Amino acid sequence: MMASNGWFFWALLSAGFAALTAIFAKLGIRGVDSDFATLLRTIVIVFVLAAFVGYAGKWSDPRALSWKTLLFLTLSAFATGASWVCYFRALQIGEASKVAPVDKFSLVLVALFAFAFLGERPSLREWFGIGLVACGVLVLAMR
Repeated sequence: MMASNGWFFWALLSAGFAALTAIFAKLGIRGVDSDFATLLRTIVIVFVLAAFVGYAGKWSDPRALSWKTLLFLTLSAFATGASWVCYFRALQIGEASKVAPVDKFSLVLVALFAFAFLGERPSLREWFGIGLVACGVLVLAMR
């Protein structure tokens, strides 16, 4: 059964763009240091998102945000940056068809962290799917 509240559509688009990210990044990091490539990618993202937020009229004063919101968005930014640095390094030395699925082990970790810290309770069917993802990552990691 498909989700009816719209999140699934956006999640599928995210997956599609993430897949393109791996392919474009693998092609783009040839002969370039992976950390420098991550910096260039981030600069482009900042400009694109700034233009989008401005055009859509969604800009608001960041000083109006609570300290808790700023803290968690900052921690999220640090985690994102670390993830991108590691991802680009892995792409530079590994095959995109192996790196990207292993990177998606984050799905398993998100489910575990959401259970532990956010009180989310996936159903047995959902845990089974999460377990299948974990098994797929293990298969890819085996020699």
